[in-house]
Amino acid sequence: MAIKLYGYLLLKHTIMKNSLKISILAVSIFAASQAFAQEHKNFGQKVGGAARDVGHATAGAAKDVGHKTSELASKGAAAVTDKRYEGHWSRTGEDVYIDKHHRYFYVDKRGHRVFITRTHMRTKPLED
Repeated sequence: MAIKLYGYLLLKHTIMKNSLKISILAVSIFAASQAFAQEHKNFGQKVGGAARDVGHATAGAAKDVGHKTSELASKGAAAVTDKRYEGHWSRTGEDVYIDKHHRYFYVDKRGHRVFITRTHMRTKPLED
């Protein structure tokens, strides 16, 4: 009977040691996962600043391309539909046109018509 009791106690002691080891392992894994969960960054946060900088540069370039396209389209339309006022330029050196209502204008860098009077015109082109 003493051998059976010793075997039982030995088995109980072994089970307790193993369960203690398993519980310590489980607690450490849980603690480690909680620690790493606090520092988790998703893909958007990792890329963050670089993507924002590229987005701003792309937006600026797209805006510049849009302004240049608008300017060229407006100048082309003015050259076809309106009369060029020969020998006169705007203060910024742009060509001056006369529309069908006899108003003087030039096309600015953004493609907008800027109406001017004769006093705002130059009779000599700007020197480069």
